Amino acid sequence: MVYAFALLLALIIMLVITPELRKLAYKIEYIEKPKVDSERKIHKEAKPYLAAVGIFGVFWVVYFLVGQEITMKTLWILVGSTLIFIMGMIDDWVKIRGGDLKAWPKMIVQILACILVYVGGVQFIGFTNPFDGSYVLLPVELQAVLTIVWLFGVTTVINFTDGMDGLAGGISCISACTLCVVALVQGDGEAALMGAILVGVCLGYLRYNVFPAKILMGDAGATFLGFMLAIISLDGAFKQATVVSIFVPILALGVPIFDNLYVMYMRMKQGKPIYVGDTSQVHFRLVKKGMTQKQAVQVLYLVSMCLNLSAIILFMLRI
Repeated sequence: MVYAFALLLALIIMLVITPELRKLAYKIEYIEKPKVDSERKIHKEAKPYLAAVGIFGVFWVVYFLVGQEITMKTLWILVGSTLIFIMGMIDDWVKIRGGDLKAWPKMIVQILACILVYVGGVQFIGFTNPFDGSYVLLPVELQAVLTIVWLFGVTTVINFTDGMDGLAGGISCISACTLCVVALVQGDGEAALMGAILVGVCLGYLRYNVFPAKILMGDAGATFLGFMLAIISLDGAFKQATVVSIFVPILALGVPIFDNLYVMYMRMKQGKPIYVGDTSQVHFRLVKKGMTQKQAVQVLYLVSMCLNLSAIILFMLRI
């Protein structure tokens, strides 16, 4: 099967090139150094970045090698994801040099990328009425707002989840599995192929990123994973969705979505800016409760698997 082949190919290439990217990161000093004054930085020793280069590059190389047809929508997705990746690389470069890029340029570029893929055809246009089977077409303005908010939101929450070794990569891998299955059943080959490749890329990355991590993907990798998961869910899980099954992709991405909604609520309640990073995410809270990093990540894997299983069951009910 083409999807299994794409997954395996992405996995093998990631396993091969990631150690080389690690060596290159040390060579060019693309390394995150420990920050004793930052509570979000949990590493006690320098960690190489550049895994994002492999994640981004392997994904698109495998897609163009295996994909049967390259459409204009695919090219728009490529352009949008490239913008996300480049912005992430700039952000990572500034951080490892001791600086801190302002939030607004990142936000502008990410929203622009979301608009580009919306224009390219990745859209949430409506849902099926479960009572009479009719299709409810949303107004164009609402289609645009909902699509862009979903794309930007998922991109952001996956990035915020990248706070411990193996966490964002593992959560993304679990979600990609579910979204790939849903897209296959829906008959969307393009979204299913992207999902399968994303699973392979994440598995290959996790080989070197689970605790203790040998390499990191930084904002460039995390935002790219989030952006692609959002696209796959819109093209697959949201397509021809009913009122209830709209919750399938929300459950598939439940851990980062629900956690960050809670974090935003608490920050607003406390009068804090919602875009400033702190240790209020669930993985940090679990460690504060006495868990090790490894235990916290494993607990969140389990919760994510349960939510994804619920998503698949809900999807199979077809209501």
